[in-house]
Amino acid sequence: MKNAQLKTLSIHEVQLDKENPRIKQYLEFYTEINSEMLALALSDSSNGDASTTYRSLKESIKVSGGIIHPIVVNQNEDGSYTVIEGNTRLQIYKEFHENDTEGNWETIPCLVYQRLSSEEKHEIRLQSHLVGPREWDPYSKAKYLYELSEIERLPMNRIIDMCGGGKTEIQKAIDAYIDMERFYRPYCKSRGFDFSTREFSKFREYQNGTVKQSLLNKGFDSKQFAAWVAEGNVDIAQKVRILPKVLKSDEATNAFKKKNLTEAEKVLNANELVNADLSQYPYETLSKALYQKFLDFKFSEIMALAKDDAYAEKRYALESLKEQLDFIINEVKDKE
Repeated sequence: MKNAQLKTLSIHEVQLDKENPRIKQYLEFYTEINSEMLALALSDSSNGDASTTYRSLKESIKVSGGIIHPIVVNQNEDGSYTVIEGNTRLQIYKEFHENDTEGNWETIPCLVYQRLSSEEKHEIRLQSHLVGPREWDPYSKAKYLYELSEIERLPMNRIIDMCGGGKTEIQKAIDAYIDMERFYRPYCKSRGFDFSTREFSKFREYQNGTVKQSLLNKGFDSKQFAAWVAEGNVDIAQKVRILPKVLKSDEATNAFKKKNLTEAEKVLNANELVNADLSQYPYETLSKALYQKFLDFKFSEIMALAKDDAYAEKRYALESLKEQLDFIINEVKDKE
């Protein structure tokens, strides 16, 4: 990476980056893009808390009288400046200046690089937003990874070097993005539904091999999964892991198609309790038995839960138990 210089630049000299992956999804449908559209996109990303975060950052900068960390800027061959990292902070400065907010918003601290290559720009974005403290939402991350891999044709090992992580996780994120664009977006458009990037986590869970194979075994495909997501049948991302089990039970499958995975899970749980005949035991007895069972938990089992898609159902069962236990214990503590 080239050396950078710390400079103070006029906000009028520095242009917002129209290629910013976090906002690109909002801008690619327009032929002409102005500063107002960029500002709207920056303050309203696919993350449900994005607008709140934007307002909080704006208030923090106002109270502090400026930013602590300089924005990262590239000086182009024609001498102009474009933001590589810090679009939101620059836009906030521009808004403060335009609205005559008290303070000095005419200039902004910048870490200036000279004529960065495309790959060097990618490195900065990846380090700042995929593994850094200011992460993009999962859909935007996947979109960027897709563009690096499938459009710019960067080798996978180079992408891994730049952003860390494993090949499998990166590929699953890319595949989830592809499924959303290939199947979910067209379905939403054909039915008049809003395309929601917040559904990305459901498509990410769907990339587990056992889940996809379970659909194929029953004559379903990715297009059908996208329809289930759009229609609300897949109501919680975490529950995608139980789809193989749901599809093995006609009763649970019917509950899933009529309502959602949460209702299908209730059917499965009820059937399991009946078959195992555990309902006669008090919860403290079952808790003690589980405690003893977990005392003997082996490291190999932990690794399987972490890495093996075939263990997705077991991991989901543990996470569901923890969620319910946390709820009960917190309620008890609140009443003490």
